[in-house]
Amino acid sequence: MSGRVLFEENDHKIVLFEELTPASAVQANQYLIVHKGEAMLLDPGGHKVFSQLQRDISRFFPPSQIKYIFLSHQDPDVVASINGWLLTTNAQALISRLWIRFLPHFGLDSQLENRVIPIEDRGMRVKLGDCELIILPAHFLHSPGNFQVYDPCSKTLFSGDLGASLGSPYVFVEDFDAHLRYMEPFHKRYMASRKVMNLWADMVSELDIEMIAPQHGAVFKGKGMVERFINWARELPCGVDLMDEGVYSIPGG
Repeated sequence: MSGRVLFEENDHKIVLFEELTPASAVQANQYLIVHKGEAMLLDPGGHKVFSQLQRDISRFFPPSQIKYIFLSHQDPDVVASINGWLLTTNAQALISRLWIRFLPHFGLDSQLENRVIPIEDRGMRVKLGDCELIILPAHFLHSPGNFQVYDPCSKTLFSGDLGASLGSPYVFVEDFDAHLRYMEPFHKRYMASRKVMNLWADMVSELDIEMIAPQHGAVFKGKGMVERFINWARELPCGVDLMDEGVYSIPGG
């Protein structure tokens, strides 16, 4: 069974599920925020993790009573199981308005479409009891319609693909410089540009963050590590910054 409690205080809990992905697939984290009898599931993943994730969540919260399912963007490791979750809960699914019409391609039943709530580009706020979660814009990091969740009750930023690491053999980042080998290649290829990384860094620097929890790999815990990541992201050349004429050339015969 998976399920690691990252935070628990005053009827507020965050649980990480990080061991469910098949070996042949990219590793992906799922998170559950529970506050005073209400819950949000973040980036629930694909078909192959659906049943086990339900069982593992049941150790912490009744899965059928989840209030919100947050979908940071449109990738299959985020949304492919959405039909199952909406069939087995009364939850509302939250996703960028750009991707609403793509969900039926993942098997979303037409009778469930009215429970999918579009997030407008500037984001929104939703409540779990008296804890107000902030849905933050993070467009082009990496998806053109991309969002993150800031939980002020635990001071946690759920950052989606930003901060992701591939192959890191630990849950928490202890040595930032050593961690770069698991993180930097992904960010250089998948994040759109230094400009949007800089805009993101300016935005989140206004928040009180104790933990950054990405969709893949290790978690950044503690203000020092959070600040180190934000400053690194702010300065990273990536995406179109690194493209040149050599990439855009006709392959040889």
